[in-house]
Amino acid sequence: FEELPARDQRSDEVYLTEVARSDIYLGLLGNDYGSEDAGGVSPTEREYDEATRLRKARLIYVWGRGDGARSPKMLRMIGKASNDLVRRRVEDESALRGEVYASLVDHLERRGDLRVPPFDVAPAEGASIEDLSRSRVDWFLAQARNARGFPLDAGTETQALLAHLNLLSGDRPTNAAVLLFGSKPQRFHRSAETKCVHAHGMEYQRPFGSQQNFEGDLFEQCDAATDFVLSKIDRRVGTRALSSEAPVTYELPPEAVREAIVNAVAHRDYHSNASVEVRLFVDRLEIWNPGVLPGTLSLQSLHGDHPSVPANPLIAEPLYLARYIEKVGSGTQKMIRLCREAGLPEPTFEERDGFFVVSLLRDWLTPDRLAHLNLNERQMSAVALLKKGLRLTNTLYQRELGVSKRTATRDLEDLMSKGLIERIGSTGKGVEYQILRGATKGPKGP
Repeated sequence: FEELPARDQRSDEVYLTEVARSDIYLGLLGNDYGSEDAGGVSPTEREYDEATRLRKARLIYVWGRGDGARSPKMLRMIGKASNDLVRRRVEDESALRGEVYASLVDHLERRGDLRVPPFDVAPAEGASIEDLSRSRVDWFLAQARNARGFPLDAGTETQALLAHLNLLSGDRPTNAAVLLFGSKPQRFHRSAETKCVHAHGMEYQRPFGSQQNFEGDLFEQCDAATDFVLSKIDRRVGTRALSSEAPVTYELPPEAVREAIVNAVAHRDYHSNASVEVRLFVDRLEIWNPGVLPGTLSLQSLHGDHPSVPANPLIAEPLYLARYIEKVGSGTQKMIRLCREAGLPEPTFEERDGFFVVSLLRDWLTPDRLAHLNLNERQMSAVALLKKGLRLTNTLYQRELGVSKRTATRDLEDLMSKGLIERIGSTGKGVEYQILRGATKGPKGP
């Protein structure tokens, strides 16, 4: 409304006309009542009254837990709405998203416009409240209270928790409820597991170094898959000079690993018979998520600010409440930032064969590995530049390292023969060199 251009029309005519044109009136009621007209009524209440008069579908959400800061007239309006319909209280953007999503699905179902409900909202076929784990519900209540100040107390009945999180369909648990809190979720959704593979080289081929399939609820799968990766990659333990605990540094940022895995679990297409796959190679970590980006997002948009379009909002919300994910929509940027801070190349995002794939690039050219390859000082300096994500040309090699074209060519060809770098382009000035990743051969030597 505030972005409309100046026009010769009463403001109340503008917003009341918009109410008449709408299919659904969604009201978000905060602390302030707003400016009042000659009759002492705010535009928000005028809109609500008009939606009521026109018999529009009304969805009302009250922002915030307490009412102490609300103006008296806003409190009166909240009471008025509460007498007319069922309204919901929300405390942050993530909760609002989940509530609106559940409300819209319910509205479309009751109108008969939604024959097949989304996966996370649909009732889990054959499941009942007894199929949920009380111990996992208790764990979640404690975790969510500590992490986000979740309002429900320890000991809250399972059914009350599910109702609060919109995870009930009538009196039956939804698919999201079973995946989040089920004692044996795979009994109802066999492919809802996370497969982890540690490959010896740079290709996905047997024999693998190790392979594990993790079942259980989604929280357990995220924890187990993250631990699998962290147990396989290099880590360095520092000294206790600054604290009583020795700092541990992993070659891949643990938070980026966890973010990539949790995002895959939260946003995958659960209608697919495929599972989330975590593949650890010598040079990279790949997380394969069944499904593709929504049409409103592009691979390029993931590198900057972009809207949140969660595939399964009712799964994402409890993961947020337990602090498994942060603000929805910021995960890819967080991974990029963490890898940059660790001195690693940026993650890559791709769509391959019906999967969304995130790749975190490892520093596989460690000093120990390079020491066995008999590289000269020039080549070591070139590798250091390449590890920063740069691409070298023959001309740049000559200039940076002060050598002739013949020496640069010989050094670069030697690095290629040892499986360290690859050439991009065929001939001429367009030829560049970069760290070899995902190829059929790795560095020669021990």
